[in-house]
Amino acid sequence: HMPVVMKLKEKAYAECHAEGKCPMNEPSIRNLSPCIDGKSAGQYDCHNIDMQAYVSLTDMGSGGDGNDIWGWTDEPAPGVRREYAIVGMEDGTAFVHITNPNEPEVLGILPTKTGWSMWRDIKVYKNHAFIVSEATGHGMQVFNLLRLRNAEPAEPGWPVWRFTEDAHYSWVSNTHNIVINEDTGYAYLVGSTRTGSGYVTCNGGLHIVDISEPLQPKFTNCYGGDGYTHDAQCVVYHGPDARYSGHEICFAYNENTLTVVDVTNKNDIVMLSRTPYLDVSYSHQGWLTEDHAYAILNDELDEMYTSEKRTRSLLWDVKNLEAPVHYSSFLSTERSVDHNLYIRDDLAYEANYCAGLRILDITRLQEGAASVTEVAYFDVAPDWNTVSFHGSWSSYPYFESGNVVVNSIERGLFVLKPNYEAIRALQEQRHNATRLH
Repeated sequence: HMPVVMKLKEKAYAECHAEGKCPMNEPSIRNLSPCIDGKSAGQYDCHNIDMQAYVSLTDMGSGGDGNDIWGWTDEPAPGVRREYAIVGMEDGTAFVHITNPNEPEVLGILPTKTGWSMWRDIKVYKNHAFIVSEATGHGMQVFNLLRLRNAEPAEPGWPVWRFTEDAHYSWVSNTHNIVINEDTGYAYLVGSTRTGSGYVTCNGGLHIVDISEPLQPKFTNCYGGDGYTHDAQCVVYHGPDARYSGHEICFAYNENTLTVVDVTNKNDIVMLSRTPYLDVSYSHQGWLTEDHAYAILNDELDEMYTSEKRTRSLLWDVKNLEAPVHYSSFLSTERSVDHNLYIRDDLAYEANYCAGLRILDITRLQEGAASVTEVAYFDVAPDWNTVSFHGSWSSYPYFESGNVVVNSIERGLFVLKPNYEAIRALQEQRHNATRLH
């Protein structure tokens, strides 16, 4: 099934390259571009989100398209915070200092381990970045982020510094995504398919690595009992299902199901549930609410393969880990494919390809889709508004500054600032309206 998605994407990007639209090489914008009358910088549709800056793929040292993104906050001294975007691209990973969000500094690029690939994925643990890719033979790169403290920014237009990795993990060839549980020091490499000498694919499922010593990653075990895992979130569970309180639980998005796995004992991993849902086309990724009682799931192909073209976010009640329930679906006003989403507090941040970053108020998620509402958006793909794989790949909304970084496939890094005051006012308004009824 996964190769179908990958083939569809590869075809789309090949056509885009042939037309000269990927990458686009728009000039970088290093100043605040507020959202005025629904537009930022004269071309980006927006609502309640300002653009702090934009850095092109070319200025980040890439010759290709963008993909995944993550973030890192350095605390060089107590009370001092520095924020960095870690930007996935076809030919490597860029590190961009964004503490002053209107003047991003490109510090360098870690080139891909082997070949180029449309798929690269990054997570962070203990001040190290862990990077995987679909490139054959790539394995996992480990990069010590503290090196960025002394890195000199590239002058715009000049070549970007090329870093080398600090460690490499070679028990996998290609990997689709990496999941890290920062509370336990384990990484879960998912979607590894290429076999060969020394490679352990784990049937495409969870390939578990002990990264408690970041420069000495150690293979721990496999879980492939439900086959291929496209993406997952692994947490120390503190939700309402008391049977599993304090257990390490992975919520895996396995192409045609939401699959919940107890990975507490790495030598005795137990599947707790495996739940399909209506109109499943491709169970892609999802995220838990802060209280671990609900989850939102995105299906990457339903807008392509079913008659409903509006972006569908599937709402799940996961209060019983052995019997999760898909109880409602939120439909966007936009016709677009959904990609990665993350939840912080009572907001969900969805990177929905051609529709860009969409922020949903999920304060009353338990009441169903009618009580979910979109409160902000920023469309990083003004040239595309179709049900296709263009525009925003992913976002990272966990910086203390409240800035959100988004990676656009054709354009590169957007540093955005949601107008949280306006968002809170909208939430308050809705709350009061509910109370009156």
